[in-house]
Amino acid sequence: MTGRRLTSLLAYVTATAAGASLLTGCGVIPGATGGSREPLTVMTWAPDRTRATNMPGMPAMAQAFARWVNSRGGIDGHELRVLTCNERNTSEGAADCARRAIDEKAVAVVGSYSQHGRVFMNSLEAAGIPYIGGYGVTEDEFTSPLSYPVNGGQASLVAGHGMQLAGVCEKVALVRPDTVGGDRLPALLDSGLRGAEHGGAVDIPAAEDAAEYTRQADRARSGAKGGEGCVTAVLGERTQTFFDSFRRLPEERGRNGRSGDGEGGGVRISSVLGSVDQPVIDRTGGARSPFEGAFVTGWYPEAGDKSWAPMREVIQEYAFADNRVDPADTGVQTTWIAYTVLKEVVEALDRDRITATQIAHALDRGERIDTGGLTPGLRWKYTDLLGASGFPRIVNHQVTFQVVRQGRLVAQKPGFVDVGKTLLSVP
Repeated sequence: MTGRRLTSLLAYVTATAAGASLLTGCGVIPGATGGSREPLTVMTWAPDRTRATNMPGMPAMAQAFARWVNSRGGIDGHELRVLTCNERNTSEGAADCARRAIDEKAVAVVGSYSQHGRVFMNSLEAAGIPYIGGYGVTEDEFTSPLSYPVNGGQASLVAGHGMQLAGVCEKVALVRPDTVGGDRLPALLDSGLRGAEHGGAVDIPAAEDAAEYTRQADRARSGAKGGEGCVTAVLGERTQTFFDSFRRLPEERGRNGRSGDGEGGGVRISSVLGSVDQPVIDRTGGARSPFEGAFVTGWYPEAGDKSWAPMREVIQEYAFADNRVDPADTGVQTTWIAYTVLKEVVEALDRDRITATQIAHALDRGERIDTGGLTPGLRWKYTDLLGASGFPRIVNHQVTFQVVRQGRLVAQKPGFVDVGKTLLSVP
């Protein structure tokens, strides 16, 4: 008798126990296959409760995804076991999470965030564990042969942001982290600005975990003054702190001291998703937020797009009480897409036992992933790689141009914008 027939025979016997586990939270996972196929162990990590950028929604979304697929029998019959780890925004934390993934025999790290790519990618490569759908904040995610990014990372956002600002801003000041990763951002922004024969942005490095940014805000305003000027900040979770400092500078801006009100005398503000998103706009006043009128570049369609409906349904049913899981959060969205990739590749393999090597080989051979319109079709075959300097493994070089109107992030222009040629021009 095959494993699948045995599963069918046992389905009735296990139904009562499965129902009980729904109520008690223990025992057999509802909808699981009773052991006909081996469980699938993966890990999702992200920093939480740190002084810099925090992404608690990413592991929380991963857990909700697991509850959803396990309630439906798992992924192609495999119970999905999600391990989570607090990366703590430190190299030691990233190393600890990678070691745990190896020790627990995870077949993939999925939908995670870390600024310490060199540390964790070396460990994952040595163990042969693929890194699927990382947030895209480090160059290592776009160079490692075992990394399968679902977006173009911060590189595509910043290059695309230059394209978005090129036609509307005569002068641009960029406030970015004073880090190795941050040092790359001015060249990326300038590559987009050059499309309109722009002279390039004023570069203003800043501490990533500062409590205030008055000095940098004053420099940014001075650098953007004259004509139609724009100040863009890419500081992750501290972007809001920067714009608080910017808003409190002595009068020299538009009415009510707001720089994005479009009243001619003001400097427009802008950023990229991950530094400014809908949750940040909501927390800072919605339509009365200092971000009203701001330009924002994103990877995916705006949060209200119908393509997000399946994710919203899963969140509503399996994470409705978890306030870490906001469907408008870019980290949550990236995790959903990353687990969509995992689900499709495991279903395509159709095997009783899934290994890390099998997943990586399937993706390398060119398994095409349909994300339901959230991204272009994803495929990591060699011929699909962009090959941009420093970011050779980018396969999705599309971004979206958005703007804050009446407290909501909406499309500035419909559809995706291809930044591939712009990335290829970066020195």
